[in-house]
Amino acid sequence: MRCRHCGALIPDDQLICPRCGTEVQMVPDYNPLDDVLAREVKGSVEGATRQIQTDNIRRYRSDSQSGNVNSTRVLEQSELDRIRQQYRGQPQYRSQQQYRGQPQYRSQTGSLRNESAEGSGARRNTDELRGQRRSTDEAQYQRESTGEIRRRQSTGPMRDQRQDTAQLRRIRQQKRLEAAKRKRRNLLITLFFILVLIGAGVYTAYQNSYTGMLNKGYRAVQSRDYTAAERYFERAIVKDKSRPEAYTGYAEVYLDQDDLESAEDVFLTAIETQPTNARIYQAVIDFYMDTEQPEKIAVLLQDCEDSGVLSAVSDYISAEPEFSLKEGTYSEVQEVALSSDTGGEIYYTTDGTEPTAQTGTKYTEPILLQTEGETEIRAVAVNSKGIPSVDVSKKYTIEFPIADAPAVTPSTGQYTEPEQITITVPEGYTAYYTIDGTVPDPSSSTTQKYTGPVTMPENAQTTFQAILVNDENGKTTEVTTRSYITTG
Repeated sequence: MRCRHCGALIPDDQLICPRCGTEVQMVPDYNPLDDVLAREVKGSVEGATRQIQTDNIRRYRSDSQSGNVNSTRVLEQSELDRIRQQYRGQPQYRSQQQYRGQPQYRSQTGSLRNESAEGSGARRNTDELRGQRRSTDEAQYQRESTGEIRRRQSTGPMRDQRQDTAQLRRIRQQKRLEAAKRKRRNLLITLFFILVLIGAGVYTAYQNSYTGMLNKGYRAVQSRDYTAAERYFERAIVKDKSRPEAYTGYAEVYLDQDDLESAEDVFLTAIETQPTNARIYQAVIDFYMDTEQPEKIAVLLQDCEDSGVLSAVSDYISAEPEFSLKEGTYSEVQEVALSSDTGGEIYYTTDGTEPTAQTGTKYTEPILLQTEGETEIRAVAVNSKGIPSVDVSKKYTIEFPIADAPAVTPSTGQYTEPEQITITVPEGYTAYYTIDGTVPDPSSSTTQKYTGPVTMPENAQTTFQAILVNDENGKTTEVTTRSYITTG
């Protein structure tokens, strides 16, 4: 639409003129010329029709040219009726018709219509009133004619302009949508490339990381490419030598080739370079447990001097057994008791062999040393996790005292009558003798066990020999020899 003050074009989405700043009035103001034209053209309340004077029209046109530069000419009645008929179909006319129902319209037009009705009812015929009304009617007619011309000149272009504006709006909206789509598409493409670059960087970093080297090493072990596996695990150790996973993987290379000793060397070398690393100690313990060598755990921890490591692996520590009897030589039967600070079970041997849970004797009561000679006791303690301690060995020697040669009576001599020969037998001993001059031997048939006095043979020369045998250890004493000659 155009501004009713300056004639500038106002966009449809604005309510203020961009040129003069006048507020747009959506509902046209009431124009009293409608009533005047209806009364003058189609008949007034007086029932007469009159023509507008030509000189008045010229005067009005001359006056309106100075007041309204947009007016061009005065329309004839027939043309004006045709324009009005067309105008009634426009939105502006409908808005004006609706506006006429408002109180403001009624208040504005009521006075004129009342004034006209009063003048008609009283039939005022004075020249002053008629001239005033004619002047008013002509002015209103001139303004109506000018408005119709403007509307006729602007209706068509305005409709085209509105159509053009709507089309431009659609084009602009479509362009904005396309621009937004392009922007989103470009943003998504940019984000995609950024994510690709980030992913490539993360992948590259991962492949060269400690974990990446480990995974490559294990894949090489699975494919039996042991040379490549060693290289990957060595690179992982270089990246972080304090972590045990690389050593475990490195040992796996040798275990897969049944080289247990080399696998163990991998861990022992790591322990030598990092004697305070509890995680590596734990890895070695796990290695010994997996390879069924729990007895080596005690040896490993026995050499550890770091309290932090020992505290971290305390569950695997098994204290060695303690002996109640010190090593040494004893002349009597002895008892040896065993114990362990970490509890568990104790196994021992008395023949010097290595004690284990499978080959040793389970300790339940003190060990009795009653055999003369040397005895070596080796014992090991096994904790609740089945970890054996270091075995402990003790040697004991039992040497029972030897009794003197047995006392035999009577003494050597010549006798006219046979006498009784007696042997003094101490407690804990048994006496054996012979009468043929041979040395007594408990296992020989010529040796007799002494149970009481023995009578000398008659008219004979006899050599009597006797010994004592310790009942506990079987040890024999020196031989006592007597010679007897009987003549009666």
